[in-house]
Amino acid sequence: MPDVDALSTANVIVLNGLNLKDIKANVLSPREQEKADEPVLRAVRHLFNNRFMKAKRLFEQEAQRQVNDPLYALGLGSMAFLKETAINVLLGAYSLAAAQIDAATKRNVGDSVVQYFSSYYNYVKYSRNTSPLPASPTPATRESIKKQKIKFVPNGILRAHVVKAESCLQIAILQLLQENVVGYIKCGLNLRRAYISYSFVWQEYKRMGQTYNDFIDQDTVSGIQFGIGTVHLVLSSLPQKVLRIVSAFGWKADKHLGFALLKLCLEGRRIRSPMASLILLAYYSVQTTLCPQILSSEYTQPAIETLLDAQRTYPNSAIFLYFAGRTSRLARNLSLSTQSFVYATEISKNEWAEVEVLHMCSYEIAFNYMMQHHWEEAAKLFETLYKDRFWSPAVFRYLQGACLDMMGDRTEAILAYAEVPELVGSKTINVAMMEQYVLRKVKTFQETGYQDMDMTLAAIEYLCIFNAFHFMDEHSLDQSLTTVDEALNRILDAERMEYGIRTRELLPETPPPQYFEQRGTLLLIKASLLNAMGRYREAIIHLNWIIDHKEKLIVDKWVAPFAFWEAGVTSWGLEYKTRARSFWTTALKYTKYDFEYRLSMSINLAMIRADELGVPKPENPTKQPVVTSKGQTSSETAGSSGKTTPSDQTSDAYNP
Repeated sequence: MPDVDALSTANVIVLNGLNLKDIKANVLSPREQEKADEPVLRAVRHLFNNRFMKAKRLFEQEAQRQVNDPLYALGLGSMAFLKETAINVLLGAYSLAAAQIDAATKRNVGDSVVQYFSSYYNYVKYSRNTSPLPASPTPATRESIKKQKIKFVPNGILRAHVVKAESCLQIAILQLLQENVVGYIKCGLNLRRAYISYSFVWQEYKRMGQTYNDFIDQDTVSGIQFGIGTVHLVLSSLPQKVLRIVSAFGWKADKHLGFALLKLCLEGRRIRSPMASLILLAYYSVQTTLCPQILSSEYTQPAIETLLDAQRTYPNSAIFLYFAGRTSRLARNLSLSTQSFVYATEISKNEWAEVEVLHMCSYEIAFNYMMQHHWEEAAKLFETLYKDRFWSPAVFRYLQGACLDMMGDRTEAILAYAEVPELVGSKTINVAMMEQYVLRKVKTFQETGYQDMDMTLAAIEYLCIFNAFHFMDEHSLDQSLTTVDEALNRILDAERMEYGIRTRELLPETPPPQYFEQRGTLLLIKASLLNAMGRYREAIIHLNWIIDHKEKLIVDKWVAPFAFWEAGVTSWGLEYKTRARSFWTTALKYTKYDFEYRLSMSINLAMIRADELGVPKPENPTKQPVVTSKGQTSSETAGSSGKTTPSDQTSDAYNP
């Protein structure tokens, strides 16, 4: 039995002392199960009404009273999403559910176990298809059940399969958030494992026909809807390379089916209804943030409607207030977004998740401040996150320095940057990847003695990488554009000065100016800003320069594939949608650069949207055309793009 004293530790969620050999079969009928699960519904309501400790205690008490019931362990695992122990707790829930299934099937060799294996055989038989839903056997009727004495798998086994599958599903979501190829593959494997159990229960549920309510409890039915719906949304988010691996299992993603099933789950108002709202909000906000240029018009309104529906039931939920902040950002209302994050932190004070909510919301508020050019406020929040050792002190110290530099406080910015190398060292893959990026930026500053900082806009570069421009107002975009132009002019001034030396001295000690990295990054930022402002044709010349000089971008290797992404956005905005697909295909050919998998996700979402709209695929995807202001391609003007670029935008203009 679990060590209840250990489980009740105020801030820790663990499953200690599990003895899987003592797990017994669940023999409750559907109606008995619904009554027994009423405490779970109460705990879920506590959770989404910010009574985190009450929810935790109720899950723990009932887990002990119900003798290791896997659903309560799953509830604890869902709560642990806010902590670092989530995967361990979810693995414990998975083991409990598997042990309960084993206990039920090994208990005797009577009709129930025979029917279990018969149904499992039918699952294998009917699952060999590529339909987005598991294949369904012929549904039974009340008359056929009586005449043929049809037996169904007991509700306890079906319920345990759903819990087992949902444990895998939640682990898969955590692995998806790691934003690296290993995490994506593990995510795909756990989705497959989840889908096997969901498919088995789905087929049994469909075999029951209209009489299903007599044989299966309502929360298990909503669990199937929640699970299969979420699997399809997660699958549709995976990059194409990983998706091909997952698709080999015999089924494919269908996000519209995912939406439909999750909305059915939501409307049932059972245990998993608020979780269905949460998944939908997370999907809308994450997808739109990854690909705002293509998906904002499609997902912003559904996100608002889902949020309003959730807040009718849980008006003060810190969890939904967090997503209110994310959703308001999608609608370009940054003031309301910040208010929502602030309220979420205030309403969570003195509760179990106070620190986690505070840290998550503080980062989002700081990000909003950056988009509004409130650099001082952002710097203060990043300093607090750094001191609290949240996520990555190295990244937050770097962002603090970036904001200080935008304020004009160069000395303090340099001092903050100087600390970054000593702070790097996270063992978490996605954090380590971000730390390598900031470390590389700081080392570049140090190599020039911080003399080239005037040519680098670290804070605005960060906003560019994370697709923030699409959510900024026109005034902030104009300010950013002016700042970028000033930095480009500083590069021009430095080049004039250095070339001036070469007009007066033979073989001077000063080497020829080499500002390709700085100019390439700034021109990418400028093109991205222009795209966000709808000034697509003005972005073309800058993207052409980057692509023409891509071989010279050695340190910031990410700039070239991001330029192809922006070229696709430019083409999309100019209604050259097939050409946009060509640029995105080219971007996918790049590997081993910063934020590779994040960009792959963005491109995957854009490609899916193009497929939905019936955009033809390019006939020759190996070409790398860049749209010109007249709709031509760079191959038509390749010889001149470097030479005809205005002198303030290319080093080539100054070659003697």
